[in-house]
Amino acid sequence: MKLDSVPASFSVTSETENQPETNHCNESNLTATIIEPPHPIVTDSQKNHESVAAIFGSTFLTIFLAEIGDKTQLSTLLMSAESHAPWIVFLGSAMALITTSLLGVLLGAWMANRLSPKAVEKSAGMMLLFISVMLFWDVIRNS
Repeated sequence: MKLDSVPASFSVTSETENQPETNHCNESNLTATIIEPPHPIVTDSQKNHESVAAIFGSTFLTIFLAEIGDKTQLSTLLMSAESHAPWIVFLGSAMALITTSLLGVLLGAWMANRLSPKAVEKSAGMMLLFISVMLFWDVIRNS
């Protein structure tokens, strides 16, 4: 829980404790009182809107960068050139990407309900490590 969203305390306080925080500066019998402004209030809808935009942006950027120049894009390019029907190829490839993404999201939601985030993180790391070792082994074996 963030500090700015801590629930209100139900303890009994005196009137002076509810006053704004002040700093007193004493210099040659002069007293100046500086009242510090309260922290800005961030509503849940603002946090939700920012988090939705951040999640969408990071997902879009990650998938976009991962898909540039991969075999799926090259296959789509070749199929479009061969068929002379680029919009039909675009619709077919877009539906395929949407379907695979839907399967990934549904599987991820199912896993999140049954496994701890640490277990998912460790298993994903182990799978990526395994794939890397297999690719490295293939490069060494075929060279």
